[in-house]
Amino acid sequence: MPVATPGAVSPDTSPPRRTARREATRARLLAAAETVFAERGFHGSSVEDLCDRAEFTRGAFYSNFGSKDELVLELYAAHAAALRRRIAEVAEEPGLSLEEVLDRVFDVWTAEPEARRRWHLLTSEFALHALRDDDARRAWAAAQEAIREELTQLVDRIAAARGLRTSVPTADLVRVISTVFQGGLGQHLLDPTHVQAGSLERTFVPLLVRAATDVDEAPEVSSS
Repeated sequence: MPVATPGAVSPDTSPPRRTARREATRARLLAAAETVFAERGFHGSSVEDLCDRAEFTRGAFYSNFGSKDELVLELYAAHAAALRRRIAEVAEEPGLSLEEVLDRVFDVWTAEPEARRRWHLLTSEFALHALRDDDARRAWAAAQEAIREELTQLVDRIAAARGLRTSVPTADLVRVISTVFQGGLGQHLLDPTHVQAGSLERTFVPLLVRAATDVDEAPEVSSS
């Protein structure tokens, strides 16, 4: 079954009307999925497992989601959007230096370690699945691009407020920083004795930011 890209609907199919009852059903399925995926993994969980945990029928599942892939994509969109909102709230506090902004972001990133571990496991497994399935790959890339665009706008606002400009395309900087965050988390989970939570991110993200930003000097105005 094809994977539905978030927000995309084919011309000949319109999404079911979102009633309060349908929203409640979707919310229960999503909550059940997070728990089941954490216990059994993406590939180890069946649609029946999700339905049993949510106490719904397969019909209820397929009236809301076309596949497990589509459900994971919605989970990702909601999780990433919530994380971006928390980062925006702390990063756009007035009067903070760039170093203080980064400290606030790191605090958000390292909060709720067990939830971050479960989420990293799910997204890592789904990423491997997406690399083997073209439909999933396109949908996964589109979901990440949507969040990356929002983060790019956020980084541009933070830089402008502090008289900075990026010397590389901001979207590329966001992509590399995201890679450091994900890689640092993975290294911590693999070797927590030698890699403390957030330590690689706190060390290397500021280096990247400093290397990729310059003071945005306003052009001099001629007095003549």
